[in-house]
Amino acid sequence: MIPRYSRPEMATLWSEEEKFRVWLEVEIAVVEAFEQYGQAPEGTADTIRKGAVVNVERIEELEATLRHDVIAFLTSVSENLGDESRFLHFGMTSSDLLDTATSLISRRSGMLICEGVCGLAKALRSLAEKHRHTPMIGRSHGVHAEPTTFGLKALGWYTEMERHKDRILAAVADMSVGQVSGAVGTFSHLGPEIEEFVCHRLGLSPAPVSTQILQRDRHAAMIQALAGLSASLEKIATEIRNLQRTEILEAEEAFKKGQKGSSAMPHKRNPIVCERVAGLARVIRGNAMAALENVALWHERDITHSSVERVIFPDSFILVDYQLFKLTQVMEGLIVYPENMMRNLNLTGGLVFSQRVLLALTEAGMRREESYAVVQENALKTWNEKQDFKELLLADERVQKVMNQSQVEACFDLSYNLRHVDAIFSRVFKEER
Repeated sequence: MIPRYSRPEMATLWSEEEKFRVWLEVEIAVVEAFEQYGQAPEGTADTIRKGAVVNVERIEELEATLRHDVIAFLTSVSENLGDESRFLHFGMTSSDLLDTATSLISRRSGMLICEGVCGLAKALRSLAEKHRHTPMIGRSHGVHAEPTTFGLKALGWYTEMERHKDRILAAVADMSVGQVSGAVGTFSHLGPEIEEFVCHRLGLSPAPVSTQILQRDRHAAMIQALAGLSASLEKIATEIRNLQRTEILEAEEAFKKGQKGSSAMPHKRNPIVCERVAGLARVIRGNAMAALENVALWHERDITHSSVERVIFPDSFILVDYQLFKLTQVMEGLIVYPENMMRNLNLTGGLVFSQRVLLALTEAGMRREESYAVVQENALKTWNEKQDFKELLLADERVQKVMNQSQVEACFDLSYNLRHVDAIFSRVFKEER
């Protein structure tokens, strides 16, 4: 089932009707090549283009008996044509048609994915700029580490999307090849010039070598690129889910008027969209494994890959496009709670500045091992006795011997930890400093 969302272009690209329309596009390009090289009367391709009809129901009816989708397609199209139909599929093998068409659809789909990535990147950049200086606690292993900003978190997501855009474009380029090389790829019945003409007409490059099929390392790379993107979308969604936890509540999905969170508990506001994004990533990762399994074929030309690709290609492109659309909606409407971020940052009574204290004591002349022991001892006391870390340090005679009160208090200056935030943004956006 195709998810409901506002980008029907992707679903259309992977519909049965569009598949057969692209098949016809490839077949007509081959006839145009025949005309170019004097192997078909001038105007044959145009006659086919005007007279051919793509009738999905008729093709399916024929396939039920013929048990061969390409022959069913050719038979159906030829029913509305005259003598010119003899030039359809002349000298070709099924994979010449299927693989070239798949490349065309994948390229068009890949460019739609890139549009979606750019849309999400735009939303993330806006979020990063808005919260460039919004302090929050950084967490490692799920535990409070040191201060950062929510803007830096969003900036990291933005740069990740920029990398994925490049990877998708590279995979699209790798998939933008076609073939019209015959049953075992040796051009037995059609010359290489036919393939070159067809690929040029369709905006593809001729595969340097084919074995009847295009080698499936290209297809595996395409699905892996989608799976990699999906994994990053899951990463972002998972972080939002964690930030929306009741005891954290630093950010959350917008909750629309009339929306219900739970059938049993009316108070619930659940991160359902992010959960959906995270869940779908599991499907797409599974598809990537299936794509890798398709690389090895018997004598490099069987059709075990075909049934798999009929599932994983439309599913992967459509689901990743859906993930992009939904996560972009979340980011554009994300509710951020700076006051909760500051509350959580101060939750440990200043422990998040422990490294700054450690370094300051060491700089003041204390051996590092002793500095670490002093800081850790006071940190554990802060944890266990719920005391203020700074006050404990100020009362510690070992600290008093090497640092005065103002030096200790300077270690708890939040701006010190965040002083290079603008520099990081400048590095990403090439801003003048």
